[in-house]
This record gives sequence, structure tokens and C-alpha cells, in this order.
Amino acid sequence: MNVATERDLGQEMAAALRYASAWRGKRVVVKYGGRAMAGEEFGTLIEDLVLLRSAGLRPMLVHGGGAEISTTLETMGIEPRFVDGLRVTDEATMRVVEMVLGGSVNKRLVGMIQRAGGRAVGLTGKDGDLLRVRPHARADELGFVGEIERVDTSLLDQLTNSGYVPVIGSLGVGPGGDTYNVNADTAAAALAAEVSAEKLLLLTDVRGINDNGSFRSRLTPGEAQELIDSGVVSAGMVPKVRACLSAIEAGVGSAHIVAAGEPHGLLVELFTEGGIGTMIKPATQQSLIQGVDLS
Repeated sequence: MNVATERDLGQEMAAALRYASAWRGKRVVVKYGGRAMAGEEFGTLIEDLVLLRSAGLRPMLVHGGGAEISTTLETMGIEPRFVDGLRVTDEATMRVVEMVLGGSVNKRLVGMIQRAGGRAVGLTGKDGDLLRVRPHARADELGFVGEIERVDTSLLDQLTNSGYVPVIGSLGVGPGGDTYNVNADTAAAALAAEVSAEKLLLLTDVRGINDNGSFRSRLTPGEAQELIDSGVVSAGMVPKVRACLSAIEAGVGSAHIVAAGEPHGLLVELFTEGGIGTMIKPATQQSLIQGVDLS
């Protein structure tokens, strides 16, 4: 290694340490699910979460589990049904959704974090009345699908203050104590807003947002909305971008769409200026720490 290379490496390490120091104590909400989870593309996600916690950050992991839910339903002879991308959730389907989100997937992620040296607690939006929901406006078609009304993060505060990584399945409590299925992107955005997170990171199976073949590493909320309106952002990316916009509108510093399979993608997105995915952030927002760009 020559002197110039060593100098460049030293500058990169110094910059990363400044970022890490500036982020100590900050809350970060990470959502994992969808196609990325279907492909078991954990990559370095688990290791990154443990490293973030050990560096003094307070990460929270929100997860879905749609592929496993569908597979389990098919095994039981129940045909999965969707309306405009939302799972039709009758009573039989709801039992499977709760079994997967509150059981198999949740506990698998908790176990992976703990085997990697971290401390994690698995829960769903039902625990501690974390997510209170109302029936979806199209409940006649969708069944037990909920829209978030209220978020109570007191349990999450206790867990993160004690050094744990909360692992949260996207279920909610509805009228009469019934369990409801909640879109995981929406749940992550609502949680990020309520805990005043600095960042919301949505992990998916693609690098981020492409605009007619050109990768967009940074977007303002207005630009992101224009991409939805023009149809450039379409299909499954639409609810993700809308969740990002909702979080930013509620005060979250920035929202990011990152490929789950990128090696140490969370760390690169958090601790480098260029990042690795697509960041949505108001153009006028200033850095929170002098001398360190927290974008």
C-alpha cells in the first residue's frame, strides 16, 4: 500500500468515526421484508444491526413476511388473494399471518441477532398496544387489514434504553382487541415518526429508484412525488416511496431505499456521504451535527 492510498484510507476511517460519533444515541428504523425476505437476502443485515447497536445507535427492525405467509396458506389449502397489492385477510388467513409475523419469522430474526452477539426482543404491534389501528376503508373487500391510528412507543423506549434491538412484526390491535394485518412499510414509517428517528431505511431487492435508466441517489420529497405521479415509480415501489414521504412529513430526518443484499449497505448508507441507495430528504434540511453531514 502506497502513501497516497494509506492517506485515503485514513481519511475514510476518520470520516466514518466522525459519523459514528455523531450518530451515538440516535434512533434508526429499518424495515425488512417483501421480495428481499422472500429471497432470504439477509446479506450483512444482522451483523450491521449488531454493529449499530454496539456503536451506540438505537436501531429498530420492522419486518413483514409475505412470502412465508403465502407458502403456509397454500400448504393449508388456502389460496392467497390480493386486492391492489393488499392481502385479503379473512379470519383463517389472519391466524396464519399472526403465526408467521409473531412467530416463525420474528423469532428467526431475533435468534440471528442474538447469535451474532446482539440482544434482541421480538414483538408485534399488539404488544404494549404499540400499534392501534382502525379497519381499512375497504374492509368489506380486505377483511382484517388495518390502518394505523395511534402509536405507543413506551415499550420500545424501555427496550432500546436497555440495549435491546426491538424486532417488530407488522400486526396491530383493532376495535374489540381484534388482530389486524398492517402494511410493514406503513408501520415502519409510523414508528419512525413516533420515536423521532433520524432515518427510516427500507430494505428491498433493488438498489433504489431508477428514473428512466438513471439511478437517483438523492431526491427531494417533491421530486419523489413527481416520479410517482408520472408513473416512473410504480408497482411495489409506490407504497415504499409513500411511506418515506409520510415519515419525512412527520419529522423524520431522511428516508432511504436500499438493497438488502448490498454488503454492509446499512453502514455505507449511514456513515458515508454518498451512501449506496436512494435518499429522500428535504433540500433545505441542515446537518444536525456541525462538521458532519448526517444525510
